[in-house]
Amino acid sequence: MKVLVTGGCGFIGSHFIRTIFAERPDWEVVNLDALTYAGNLANTLDIQTHPRYRFVYGSITNKDLVMKLVSEVDAVVNFAAETHVDRSIQDNEPFILTNVLGVQRLIDACVKHDKRFHHVSTDEVFGSLAPEDPKFHEGTPYDPKNPYSATKAASDYLVKAAIHTHGMYGTISNCTNNYGPYLYPEKFLSISITNLMDGKPIYIHGDGRQIRDWIHVRDHALGILAVLEKGKHGHTYMMGGDSEFSIAETARTLVRVMGLNDNMIVFISDRPGQDRRYAIDFTKIQNDLGWAPSLDFEQGLSQMVAWYRKNEDWWRPIKESSGYRRWFKQQFGSVE
Repeated sequence: MKVLVTGGCGFIGSHFIRTIFAERPDWEVVNLDALTYAGNLANTLDIQTHPRYRFVYGSITNKDLVMKLVSEVDAVVNFAAETHVDRSIQDNEPFILTNVLGVQRLIDACVKHDKRFHHVSTDEVFGSLAPEDPKFHEGTPYDPKNPYSATKAASDYLVKAAIHTHGMYGTISNCTNNYGPYLYPEKFLSISITNLMDGKPIYIHGDGRQIRDWIHVRDHALGILAVLEKGKHGHTYMMGGDSEFSIAETARTLVRVMGLNDNMIVFISDRPGQDRRYAIDFTKIQNDLGWAPSLDFEQGLSQMVAWYRKNEDWWRPIKESSGYRRWFKQQFGSVE
């Protein structure tokens, strides 16, 4: 199989490409990436010379380029997206362009050339759960709460519409919070790990009782591979890590893993529209495709910390860049 992976220089996309090369020795990958702030060629240094790999610089909003690349492959897996809630609150236009228009470009090409399309989405399209609510499942109504999740919900609906109207062979997966190596240091765990390495605190928005379900990126990549190979036409599959913890609990686990104590945790004002809880019921994919998360959260977190300690040359230039420092100051009020 020859697969077009969009956004393959990002965190999850690059791990998916590695998973393909490790698990499917006869597959080829074309990686289309616009190399925005979180799309980093350094994420793919270990695969750039792989004989079954080809990189193409460009955006999924480029209609002609997308049409050409899709015509040359057997399937498309779409990771390309603007993903950070805080950035979407500040400026939603890039999210609309990439997450909505870009996905429609991919759909148009897949419909025209009759190609298999898998769309990688998020649990945030379902909104927020109360502590006593059942976990998100494939039948949960959509209820996005911020510009990021609204654009991802829109793209999910565009995929569903193409499946129904045009008969496009498509699937969708909605996943919870990913963690692991190469996580861009604007997400909670990667900011916190690198801050602690610099002797700075973990910053928690609000009361820290927000609950997140953590999944290691390797488990997620294997789940997407299972859906791509065995997923049923028109179906959605939910992937979770079976690791629900509050942000405060997660922070305490992290400082313990790093040999520190709770005085490195600082609570600050909440951000607008903060969802209280995410959690996923992955019964369907477990029963139908035989997938389930395999890595214990604390074990995976220890591995992630070890990777960041070993790869300071990857994250240090990002955090010292002027663009990152401006963003950090907007979020936390200081770069110190």
